[in-house]
This record gives sequence, C-alpha cells and structure tokens, in this order.
Amino acid sequence: MPPTRAGEPSPPAGAGDAVPGLAARILWPAFLMAGVLEALTFAVVDPDGLAWFGGAPLALSRPAVYTITFFLYWGVISTSGALTALLAVPPEPLRGRHHRPREPAVDAALNRTRGRS
Repeated sequence: MPPTRAGEPSPPAGAGDAVPGLAARILWPAFLMAGVLEALTFAVVDPDGLAWFGGAPLALSRPAVYTITFFLYWGVISTSGALTALLAVPPEPLRGRHHRPREPAVDAALNRTRGRS
C-alpha cells in the first residue's frame, strides 16, 4: 500500500483484505447450508425418478444430479448472502467526499430564509 500524503487519513487496518474476507463470510455459510439443503432434498427425492417437464427422464447419473443440485443451491444461497451484505452497507453521509461544500454566503442566505440568524 503506498504511503499517504500529509493531511490524508490513513486507511483502516486490514482495508485491503475487505473483499476476500467478505467473500469468505458469504460463501462459507452458503456452502454449509447448500450441503444441508441437498441432504434434506435427497432424503425425500430419488435422483433416478427425476424427469423433465415433458416427462422424459433425466439422462444424468446420480452423482451428476447431486453435484448440479449442490452448485445450484450454493449459488442461490450465496447470491442471497451477497445481496444482504450489499444492503447492509450504510449509505454515505449527505456531505460525503464527493459533495462540494457550499459557500458561506449561500449558508447565510439559506439561514435567513429559514428564519435562523
């Protein structure tokens, strides 16, 4: 990480590790839950009895059906976790780093119109 210039705030410790850490916090629980959901699914459903909507049986082996199902579950649960993490991030404050501060004369005029001195 390059050194910061004078007057700039230094990044928080571990800021460069945020994305891999977040990915691990999303993918690992999703992996575990996909395994649980697959076990529950195939405790009730026989992979050899699965058929397409038209009635034709799936031309896949048992391990292929297990694998495809696991990855589908893992993808859906991971997407749910990622959307939850995205929505949990607080929005930037109104006067964030991209906002240009107002001139003092504008603040004074606004205060006068609002009845403040």
